Amino acid sequence: MGILDLFCGTGGFSTGVARGLGSHAKVTFGIDLLEVSVETFAANHPDAVALTGDIREWDPQRVEDTFDLHPADVDVVVGGPPCQGFSSIRPRRSSTEEDDRNGLYQDFVDYVQHFEPDAFVMENVVGLATHNGGKTIRSIHRSFEKRGYTSDWRILNAANYGVPQRRERLVMVGVKRGDVVFPAPTHRSNGRAIGHRDRERMVSPNAIEYAVGPLPKAVSAWEAISDLPPVLAGEGAEAYRGPPENEFQRQMRGKTDVLTMHEATGHTERMLDIIRHSGQNISSIPAGKITSGFSSCYSRIDPHLPSVTLTVNFVHPASNKCVHPYQDRALTPREGARIQSFDDEYKFAGSRTRIVKQIGNAVPPLLGEAIGRALRGKDALAAEETTPVARVR
Repeated sequence: MGILDLFCGTGGFSTGVARGLGSHAKVTFGIDLLEVSVETFAANHPDAVALTGDIREWDPQRVEDTFDLHPADVDVVVGGPPCQGFSSIRPRRSSTEEDDRNGLYQDFVDYVQHFEPDAFVMENVVGLATHNGGKTIRSIHRSFEKRGYTSDWRILNAANYGVPQRRERLVMVGVKRGDVVFPAPTHRSNGRAIGHRDRERMVSPNAIEYAVGPLPKAVSAWEAISDLPPVLAGEGAEAYRGPPENEFQRQMRGKTDVLTMHEATGHTERMLDIIRHSGQNISSIPAGKITSGFSSCYSRIDPHLPSVTLTVNFVHPASNKCVHPYQDRALTPREGARIQSFDDEYKFAGSRTRIVKQIGNAVPPLLGEAIGRALRGKDALAAEETTPVARVR
């Protein structure tokens, strides 16, 4: 079973989808504009074609001709067109109403039309749901419908699928035959999230709990990283604190016994003074120590809940909520990778700064795995069954 990964980034999303689909699934192609991201993709998918390029210059026919990749070899297309223009979190302000990147979903549609996979999965930020008054998401839906696909979309919270992070993504699934399915939640998260005004678009654990009973609590941030040794700002460590303390840690460690990327940012004395006062939000910082910032800046991650959504600046407390639950420093790249559900064996290319950005931009592999399992027929809910109303009534 061949998988094409468009706008592939690190390749974490397709890694998860392939794992969920089973051992017969294999990622065969990935394309992204950023060379360092493609290097990471290639390091983790050594048998796949890894192409650095603008997808607008690599139409599907050119890809087929250049890499001898035929529609018969493609079963699933996955990917997330760049989402900055759709973002509902601190959106980029511009004098133009549209962002050029917003039109890249059409290239995704073109690849689906050309290769005619059995299914596709397109993910994006929650802001796509309301972009342009909802016209954009309806236009995307119609584009696939015209090409013979039955499709639907829901908003999935990664914390409901074993990821120690409250990260919501809009996921559109399309199929050539059969029913559109979404992954059934495996965990319950009680932390706040962005949500959506149309609650029927939110896949809720309630539907599952009504049928099978209470689900386990979502994996907390501390459960994800407690086996990693304490380090001071500017320092690092290369050995684990001890044996894995829970199933998530065992899953993340796999067979590796060498700890990597566990180096903390070297904060200034002024920043360290601010961090020592940090709490749940910026109001914990005494007056006069800072002059501005969003409510989540200079704040500690709650150890008892899944983390808030990581950003590309999760090693800099002035930008977001990323202070370690107990230690006076920001998260290390390894802690960020754990919170994104990248296992400790996953390889990252580039400088520390670029690795942090890759991690922050990624779709959690465990969320991809849940989607793959649903496509495979495991732990799946049909689109009409994903709301509490559909199951409880």
